Amino acid sequence: MTDSRPNSPLVEEIEAGRYCWCACGKSGKVPFCDGSHKGSEVRPIWVEVEEGKRVAWCQCGKSANAPWCDGSHAEATN
Repeated sequence: MTDSRPNSPLVEEIEAGRYCWCACGKSGKVPFCDGSHKGSEVRPIWVEVEEGKRVAWCQCGKSANAPWCDGSHAEATN
C-alpha cells in the first residue's frame, strides 16, 4: 500500500478550540481525522488550542512531536 499523505506540513492560522489530528494516514481530510481509522488500533490525537495562533500540522505522519511538524518530512527516505 502506498502512503499518499503530503510530504510537507499544513501551515495555517487557527482559532482556539479542540482539533482531531489523523494518526492513521487514511483520512480524506489529512491532517484531520475523518473516522477512517475505525476498525484499527490506531487512534487520532486530540489537541486543545488555548488561543488563536499559527501552527504547522504534520501531514507526513513521521513527526516525533505529532500533531505538530518537526521537520521529519525533509529527511531522506532511502
